Amino acid sequence: MVDIEGIGPVLFKSDARCKRLSIRLKPFEGVSVLFPPGYSIKKALSFVEEKRSWIQQNQAQMAAHENMKTVFNEDTKFRTRTFELRIQSHHSDQLRMTLHGGVLRVAYPSFMKVEDERVQVAIRQGIEEGLRIEAKTMLPGRVRHFAGLHGFKVNKVFIKNLKSRWGSCSSVNNINLNLQLMRLPQHLIDYVVLHELCHTREKNHGPGFWQLLDRVTGWKARSLAAEMKKYRTTIY
Repeated sequence: MVDIEGIGPVLFKSDARCKRLSIRLKPFEGVSVLFPPGYSIKKALSFVEEKRSWIQQNQAQMAAHENMKTVFNEDTKFRTRTFELRIQSHHSDQLRMTLHGGVLRVAYPSFMKVEDERVQVAIRQGIEEGLRIEAKTMLPGRVRHFAGLHGFKVNKVFIKNLKSRWGSCSSVNNINLNLQLMRLPQHLIDYVVLHELCHTREKNHGPGFWQLLDRVTGWKARSLAAEMKKYRTTIY
């Protein structure tokens, strides 16, 4: 990580998958520079200087995007299939979280503000763990159901907090599903499960894949794919 005046912290990272030097800006992750192994750091720094104006312009846009982030407080309404969120202050000097009886309770010290980053991080971690429990309870069963219904062969199912994908399928037919799927309507959860199951036969998004997905979704693949665009893989 290098702190560059006028830009701020920049992560320089060698990545074997990179074919050329590239700059990436992501909300809440900042600026990163990726380059092939063996690439000159000095050249990478010079490249950042050349792109300074472009980076600063995009940082401003990214900051506006980050400001849209939800700040959870006592009045926030957040409910999933199995639990609801309740936030309150208490007299202890510790942050505490419990998930019991359908309630995810986050209690923060009364000397802190609910807007404090530590409180907000704790709330998001609590929600993530609650969603993980839900996902592990539901999603493997949905995979087995549709695999049996349509004759798909699946190896293992993993539940993860994926940042940019709803799911993925490996070359050996292991399926990864995003725990954030639990925030979606049931028909879209099933669409993602079917999407990844189709990849056990069709490893790309060619015509064969879409024909198969169309058939197993009742000829609704394109409309369901369009509906998925309304949702983000992260909670804002």
